[in-house]
Amino acid sequence: MNRSTHAIARTNWRRRSLTLCGLWMCLATSVSLLAAEISNSQTSGPVSVTVRLSPSEPVIGDEMTLLIEVKAEKDVEVLMPEFDEVISGFRIAEWIPKRMVKPDGSQLFSQTYRFQTTMSGEQVIPAMLVEFVDRRPGKQATPEDYDAYEILTEPLRFTVKSVLPGDAEAELRPPLGELEPPSQRPLAGWSWGLFGGLLACGSALAAYLWLRRSHRVRQENAYEAAHKRLLRLLDDRNAPGTEVTIEKFFVEISAIIRRYLEDRFELRAPELTTDEFLQLAAGEGQLSREHQRLLGEFLHQADMVKFAGVGATDAEVNRSVELAVKFLEETKDESSAVGNDRPQLAPADRPTSSPQTQNAEESPRA
Repeated sequence: MNRSTHAIARTNWRRRSLTLCGLWMCLATSVSLLAAEISNSQTSGPVSVTVRLSPSEPVIGDEMTLLIEVKAEKDVEVLMPEFDEVISGFRIAEWIPKRMVKPDGSQLFSQTYRFQTTMSGEQVIPAMLVEFVDRRPGKQATPEDYDAYEILTEPLRFTVKSVLPGDAEAELRPPLGELEPPSQRPLAGWSWGLFGGLLACGSALAAYLWLRRSHRVRQENAYEAAHKRLLRLLDDRNAPGTEVTIEKFFVEISAIIRRYLEDRFELRAPELTTDEFLQLAAGEGQLSREHQRLLGEFLHQADMVKFAGVGATDAEVNRSVELAVKFLEETKDESSAVGNDRPQLAPADRPTSSPQTQNAEESPRA
């Protein structure tokens, strides 16, 4: 009887020890996760905003994640920060906006940014502005003389560490001594050398002329190729019995414009994200500010449908087609103008209503 009692006591003691160890490990994990991010929160009436940045101590080249979460009560309209107002100076790899409505009517908005730092040292993500309109019964919708209530977050400051080790030498070494001049040798076969030089120069000139001509032909054909692809896409979408989804339509129309930019201006558009490509186009100086604005509006609308899963109405689809047509017409090489015997892109070619766009109009925007 005594042995049985001692065995039960030892078993209970082991179970309590394992339980305490598990609780300790969970607590340590939670503390480490909290320490691995920078966050701040603000609340104003029915809306609360939380901003989180991780990791808190990145090394140059690390991928960082910025999360903006907004919780709002039922019947409160929330205006999230614009894409280009949040972070700048970083290489953005991904942007994911979301919206969720709970059974009690409360709402949860979020925007996730994944980006990389390009330099070490002190960095800062500026304060972000979240606006809302209180449409709850008996509440004042907006402050007097203002369009909406405002919540301004605190800036997030962090330090990006260098990849150099801490014990690396800070002083530069002196330059090496001068090299001795090469030994002088008498020239031999100077006539063959002269002939070889002339042949090399002639070959280089011929290659240059050929490349220049092929480049000119490719530029002249860029508009016609894009013109045909866009007409074919619109015919397929408007043809009876065919189903072209909203996502597929925006994938194909954005691919047409990117291919045109690659052939027309030799910009490596398919290999870059939208923001990287717009920065490259602005730096090259081949597009005017108006054309950069048209291109930015078109590509951002396509990205919202392709990557964020946002629906598109008939009006938004038509607007994307108008932007694509206007950009092609205004940036084409005059020598590549399509003749009168070919179909022209006009408002009549715009896609008509389809089940996909009708469903997009009925679904809530993210």
